[in-house]
Amino acid sequence: MKLPVAIIGGGPVGFAAAAQLLERGESFDLFEAGSEVGASVLEWGHVRMFSPWEYTMDESAVRLLSAHDWEAPHGGDIPTGRELIEKYLQPLADLPEIAPFVHLNSQVIAVGKKDLDKMKSRGREQAPFVVRYKQDGQIRQIEARAVIDASGTWKQPNPLGAGGAFAVGEAEAADRITYGIPDVYGKQRHRYAGKRVLVVGSGHSAINTLLDLNRLKEEVPTTEIMWLLRKKDVREAYGGGEADQLQARGALGTAIQSLVESGRVSVYTPAYIQEVSTKNNGLVVTGVWNGAPMRLDGIDEIITNTGSRPDAQFLREVRFQLDAAIECVPALAELIDPNIHSCGTVRPHGERELRQPEKDFYIVGMKSYGRAPTFLLATGYEQVRSVVAALAGDWEAAERVELRLPETGVCNVGGPLYAKKAETSCCGPITKKTASCCE
Repeated sequence: MKLPVAIIGGGPVGFAAAAQLLERGESFDLFEAGSEVGASVLEWGHVRMFSPWEYTMDESAVRLLSAHDWEAPHGGDIPTGRELIEKYLQPLADLPEIAPFVHLNSQVIAVGKKDLDKMKSRGREQAPFVVRYKQDGQIRQIEARAVIDASGTWKQPNPLGAGGAFAVGEAEAADRITYGIPDVYGKQRHRYAGKRVLVVGSGHSAINTLLDLNRLKEEVPTTEIMWLLRKKDVREAYGGGEADQLQARGALGTAIQSLVESGRVSVYTPAYIQEVSTKNNGLVVTGVWNGAPMRLDGIDEIITNTGSRPDAQFLREVRFQLDAAIECVPALAELIDPNIHSCGTVRPHGERELRQPEKDFYIVGMKSYGRAPTFLLATGYEQVRSVVAALAGDWEAAERVELRLPETGVCNVGGPLYAKKAETSCCGPITKKTASCCE
């Protein structure tokens, strides 16, 4: 019997892989560590995405859903994370063609080759993969002919510490530190209302958190907002503004710029945290700000939006490679390295670039970007379309990769502070004929 393809991760990209496989008549098993579909997305379900529906749904998935009684959302509307799950991903997971092969509460703990450790080469390509997972307290395993790792990076947040490691005292203060995007204006407002809150990070997650804290401050004026960034200038966090082809993404930068200029948030940049301690029932953060010693006292809560990193522990017996700096798929490193550029577009890429030393093993989606923050769902959907085509033996389709992404309004060497606007940017929608300026 032909073995299935194992898909690790029950988020949008994982289910896109399932839809692609199903369309090609290929079998699969999908493993989601959470108790429900899109569990990681639901943790920030209150946040409105900056990509409209047309960029957040996979074409194969839409074709499958359209064959059933499914009401498609309007392509130009912008969903929240929860709406993405409830209106798209959950209906997809419930389809009779897919539901029997979805395993919830199933955390993959090891992937390898049957009866062969990582060092053994003879017969390796012919041996099936073995995927071991923990479900309801039981250890189980299946054999698979290929593995698509779409497990993302959300569950591996970066720490507060400036050097990429936990700051001194960070673990001890964990009960007052939140990693991710808490619902500060909704379900968790009681935790932050009237408190002195420090937000650490400079990406869209941090901006969303700050804007919601400001809404809370309008209703509870005693709420204090502090923003700590590692960037040289706060303007680097504003993005492309009106030049961004995703209006909601540009609007985030415009809104945070207005908030900073209003003086309603105290900004510390460039700042680097070295230690977190407790004094008089408040947190004390010490480190360096503008090259001088920094001490921030009386902090009630810290929200950490410093990005995330991939988990490779369960892949120890797989022959795979990650870039040494970004921890992304090596072929993508020069295209997405934030040390080089700030562009969110990437030249067309697919199975060839995602190929690993272990035949028929692929890392896709957010995890393929490692620590880089510029991933878009449309990128992941195109990745799995190409990968699945290759697994099905359709090499012509696998090689025919075209990735079209909206312009960020920012694309340059030297950081977005020095970026030119869209009329002189080379970061327009990417086609097979035009490589990104981020090469």
